[in-house]
Amino acid sequence: MSVLSFSGRHNICFSPWGNLIIPLLRAAAISSTIATVIASSNTVRDEYQSWPPDPFNPSSPSPTSVRPDRPRIIAPAYKWEVLPSIIQTNPYLHKWNNTIFGDAQKYYDQPVKSYFVDGGNGVLDIAREIKMRVKAWAYVYRITKDTKWVDRTWIELQNAAGNGTSPFGDPGNNWYTAHFLDVAEFTSAFAIGYDWMYDAWNPHQRDSIMWSIINLGLQWGVKSYNDQNSHWNFGWWQNVNGNWNCVCNAGLTLGALAVIGDDPTGTAETMLSLTVPNSKKNCVLAPSSDGTWSETPNYWYFGTTAHSEMSSALLTATGNTYDLVDPKFAMTALYHMHVSAPTGQFDYGDTGPNKFSTTANSMMFYGSYFKEPRYLLFQRDRVDVGEPWSMFWYDPSVRGAFWNDMPFDHYFDDDLDQWAAMRSNWADSHALYVAMKAGKHVGHQTHGDLDAGTFVLDAMGQRWAGELGNGDYLSEGYFSSEGQDSHRWLYYRKRTEGQNTLVVNNDNQNVWAQPTVKYDSTGDRQGLDYDYIPGTNSTAFFVTDLTGTYNGQRIKRGVRLINGRKQVLLQDDLLDVTQSVEWRMHTNATIAIENGGQTAMLTLGGQTMQVQLLNPGAGVGFSIKDAVRAPTDPALPPNQADQPNPGVKVLCVSLAPGKTQSLQVLFSPQWPGMSVSDLRLPPHVHLDDWSLTSHN
Repeated sequence: MSVLSFSGRHNICFSPWGNLIIPLLRAAAISSTIATVIASSNTVRDEYQSWPPDPFNPSSPSPTSVRPDRPRIIAPAYKWEVLPSIIQTNPYLHKWNNTIFGDAQKYYDQPVKSYFVDGGNGVLDIAREIKMRVKAWAYVYRITKDTKWVDRTWIELQNAAGNGTSPFGDPGNNWYTAHFLDVAEFTSAFAIGYDWMYDAWNPHQRDSIMWSIINLGLQWGVKSYNDQNSHWNFGWWQNVNGNWNCVCNAGLTLGALAVIGDDPTGTAETMLSLTVPNSKKNCVLAPSSDGTWSETPNYWYFGTTAHSEMSSALLTATGNTYDLVDPKFAMTALYHMHVSAPTGQFDYGDTGPNKFSTTANSMMFYGSYFKEPRYLLFQRDRVDVGEPWSMFWYDPSVRGAFWNDMPFDHYFDDDLDQWAAMRSNWADSHALYVAMKAGKHVGHQTHGDLDAGTFVLDAMGQRWAGELGNGDYLSEGYFSSEGQDSHRWLYYRKRTEGQNTLVVNNDNQNVWAQPTVKYDSTGDRQGLDYDYIPGTNSTAFFVTDLTGTYNGQRIKRGVRLINGRKQVLLQDDLLDVTQSVEWRMHTNATIAIENGGQTAMLTLGGQTMQVQLLNPGAGVGFSIKDAVRAPTDPALPPNQADQPNPGVKVLCVSLAPGKTQSLQVLFSPQWPGMSVSDLRLPPHVHLDDWSLTSHN
């Protein structure tokens, strides 16, 4: 996906990325309420504004010992009993309920999904679309008891099991073990239909769905663990800590929990004895120690959705999560908040396939589980919230504004990623936001870029410096490795030149380097006011030493907020650098070079950003390039090509080698109501001397 832009203010609820845009009148009402903690046993609860306690509370829980009633997966009967009353009194659940009903009807009117292998993504999209359908239909059935939803679900499941009027995959391997995510998501879809509609199926239907889960899902899952050939062919995900491990284990776990007790083969018990311990060794390690998702911000969605589904299903079905919900998952919810920007995300690395049944509603599960209401308050106004999981993971007793007492800045300090986010306001879609990363280039499940020092910049509802996202997943060698000579690093969107950082010697960064970072913040917090204005000396900065990243060339890069978080200073200090250096920034903006190359005026979405070079050396100025590979780049593999980047230009600055120099680039958004006299020219301070007061 190319760099994106956004315009519009206060007249719609969500941006194109699903981020909340709060109308001013509503914001004022929200701001008048103080954020509260999740109701606990010593807090007065409204009868229809809180969930009653779960009557199932086993003294010695086991993954194979399930609750006696149905449903047992994620939404137990005691919640269904009070849900209609809560829907009537809670505006959020009322809205989400209406969304689910609308989606269910939309899916109902569509034909059954056809089988189609989509290259490297297999039939994953189909599996996730069917999962969306079954969740919605099962939900509406349980609310209405109208069996038309059962009948439509039966038709869909029969088709997806290969029992329809059209072929659906290879008999016996209909769910495409070659791409095991697909098996997992089909198994999950069938599990939800089986469990949530359990009382509606006749014995023949129930047996048919159960055997589909066992024969097309669980048996392949057990083979992937216990049969050596199967393990190497489609069970490799059992040894990785990314979204694959979470998704595959989650789908198999939901399938096993759905049929355990009915399954005469013992496959479900065997499956649970494998998925739960393997997830503890792998899926649980997907967030770094600071909460950063070890793949990319977009793969966070796939991994945490699956992790939450598995954890929640085990909790409701068996009474325990078996240490799957590690405290790092509380931190990964915080990560999601800070990586979310006014116009989207700090979306470094690969952005992944279509999300479909994947949402950020894991924020609901983590918020309830860890008793962190901020996570629920943050997610409840997002565009992807209205689906069945949120109806049961949300705590309807929470009140307040997510931004109340929320720090503007955060540094995620695990060596794997080392990144920071800084902003001027949490609730204003036109706020300033800048994020920069350093970190390692290995350890990201081949989803990262060679991007130490890259940054994004939002202001006035526009993204001025953005990321390019995926290359073509089917490109030769795209996932070959993270090593220095990997074919992955031949493709423009993955190369250093495809990022918003420095390109040294026309070459890629060193994949084995470990940058160091210095970070600080004045620690400002939003408070209740929607239109909070930071003080003049409010700031944060991030400085990284990239000497190892550039193979010994002594280069440091820093970014800081100045002038009460109204402007951004980006600075690169070079000491005796002997190789060529090019400063690069990708943008959708229209660029006009002025002042002899010392100023670039960017226009986008009716807004303007001034970009200035401060005290540049002789001959140093801005230029504009296309977002394409350089003529000197090594050749792509035969018959391969880069993706086009329509509408994207690269703002560049070229520096001559052999000098000690400092490149200061000042970003000055032309904020409405501000005059030239309101903007500041910062002093020159070497990065080693940056402090919270160095630019006051």
